Amino acid sequence: MTDSRRAGETAPRYTSYPTAPHFHAGVRGRQVRTWMQTIPAGEAMSLYVHIPFCDRLCWFCACHTKHTLRYEPVTEYLDVLFDEIRLAGSHVPAGVVVRALHFGGGSPTMLKPADLTQLSRLLRDTFAFADDAEISVEIDPNDISEETLDALAAIRMTRASLGIQDFDPRVQRAINREQSFETTSTVIKGLRRRGVGSVNLDLVYGLPHQTVAGIAATVAQVLTLAPDRIALFGYAHVPWFKKHQTMIKEAWLPDTEQRIAQSRRAAELILEAGYTPIGLDHFARPDDSLAKAATTGRLRRNFQGYTDDNCETLIGFGPSSISRYRQGYAQNTPAMGEYQRLVAGGTLPVSRGFVLSNEDRARAWVIERLMCDFSFSGREAVRLFGDVGHRIVEEARGVAGTEPDLLEQVGDLFSIRADSRPLARIAASKFDPYLSRGEARHSVAV
Repeated sequence: MTDSRRAGETAPRYTSYPTAPHFHAGVRGRQVRTWMQTIPAGEAMSLYVHIPFCDRLCWFCACHTKHTLRYEPVTEYLDVLFDEIRLAGSHVPAGVVVRALHFGGGSPTMLKPADLTQLSRLLRDTFAFADDAEISVEIDPNDISEETLDALAAIRMTRASLGIQDFDPRVQRAINREQSFETTSTVIKGLRRRGVGSVNLDLVYGLPHQTVAGIAATVAQVLTLAPDRIALFGYAHVPWFKKHQTMIKEAWLPDTEQRIAQSRRAAELILEAGYTPIGLDHFARPDDSLAKAATTGRLRRNFQGYTDDNCETLIGFGPSSISRYRQGYAQNTPAMGEYQRLVAGGTLPVSRGFVLSNEDRARAWVIERLMCDFSFSGREAVRLFGDVGHRIVEEARGVAGTEPDLLEQVGDLFSIRADSRPLARIAASKFDPYLSRGEARHSVAV
């Protein structure tokens, strides 16, 4: 049984380590250009393209996006985005191969079909793509037309990710995200007809006016859509970070006990339907590549969440996007004007980042394994990281001794107890010395 007191504690989501609040202005475009130029030829990498626009603003959302009802700002942005892609392409060595491409936002499907296909064509003209590259797109079903579906097929999309959150009309009104089951079903059928082999559906618990019975009803509807993957996120109420979340009154939100009950009931129903649990909050069909990665110890975690993408390099395009290199992290400026100015000047639009030390890499590995596998091997930590690994193993012994509800040691393995797995973010935070040095506020752990 999850400890509700601990579930109400806050912790980072650990889609990177160190986490983004610890990035600093000491990393800029010139340094990142060198990082790009030293990617080994023949290596595989991933790309992320950020579309920071929505034609409606969902009040629960914590993404970097802008609301617009006019398409002119999107057109102007695409011109700059294209220049950034060309600029990066001039620095990446020949022979580096793209294995995965993710379009996120915002709402990538807000793009006109012709613009979407032109963007894809530019990426393929600039970088070498593997024949079996995974192309994933975040989709707002309310934006989708038959022409958009055709464009998604034309860019060779292999995975669609659709946001649902909850089908209860009262909850949808409270988060400004009205979307019918019928609309969602129609889009999924259109994707399947065009050969899209994998569909992921996003659900959220802890939303305003949400109940256990309500989320159970939503899950039942979702299961009739036969998704290949399901993500079950806890709503992160961070109005100090995203001002539009002030539109959601805190009195409307379920308390910690209710959040736990909603999460548990939704997970039970998904598991009963035969899905494999993936990390904290994902589920997949047993034959899905994510499930196979989880069962073979190859599950990874990056800025898009759980993934089977094992590329060391991830280059992000667009304002606020984060890139990962062997040397460290680099984040583009979130300010559109500054982004445009830097790209126009022929400079990578990086405003901050983080250079990784060996200790950072060791702690990143431990945190990723706890978030993905709920355990890590002390022997493996020492083999990979030497003296730093030794020190972290000693820390782990201390955590296991003083907080056995979070971590236990059995032989060489340090594991999160089965009934405490929802607290994995808190367990991971025990190996994050930067956490106490910053002033960032985080969402609740469950």
